[in-house]
Amino acid sequence: MFDFLEGYDVLGAFWTTVQLTVLSGVGSLVWGILLAGMRVSPVPLMRGFGTAYVNIVRNIPLTIIILFTSLGLADIFGVTMGAEDFKIQGFRLAVLGLIAYTAAFVCEAIRSGINTVPLGQAEAARAIGLSFSQTLRLIVLPQAFRAVIGPLANVLIALTKNTTVAAAIGVAEAATLMKSMIENEAQTLAIGTVFALGFVVLTLPTGLLLGWLGKRLAVKR
Repeated sequence: MFDFLEGYDVLGAFWTTVQLTVLSGVGSLVWGILLAGMRVSPVPLMRGFGTAYVNIVRNIPLTIIILFTSLGLADIFGVTMGAEDFKIQGFRLAVLGLIAYTAAFVCEAIRSGINTVPLGQAEAARAIGLSFSQTLRLIVLPQAFRAVIGPLANVLIALTKNTTVAAAIGVAEAATLMKSMIENEAQTLAIGTVFALGFVVLTLPTGLLLGWLGKRLAVKR
């Protein structure tokens, strides 16, 4: 029934997709938190940079960003990401592009959570001598995260599906293998069904788990 899968490393392709998702997810969370901090910063220059970054990056197609990391950073500026092997270099550049793109959405999700924290708590923190960064780190962000687990889960699911764009620069993830199989095999519908189910297996449990976690940790108002 699944003879058409013989000779193809489907699990290996999906493992690459998982690696892209995890590494890009962690990087996006870190960069997104920093951007969110900039967007609510009292320093006009930082606030302006954060706002400009989010508004510009969110309106650029991901494919263009991924291609820029390969054709622009690698081919024109010689950025190799510390890798001599072309496949490893492509993988790392894809992670970089996914981080740059996804962080803009992470930033907006976290900023919406920051806006749910009562202003009086930040004012009380400043009244006892805490700096802006201390207030953000110790008082605001812990509460903001509890409010945005659901939206962040949606961003992570979107990121998992967006990893397919890495095929544009030759990263051997699931979409790349599916394209190769469709070109070489006649069972297009069966191949598409297998890969569609593979992404459902990756994203559905994640969404259910984080959705449940979000309800458990939601701040009672």
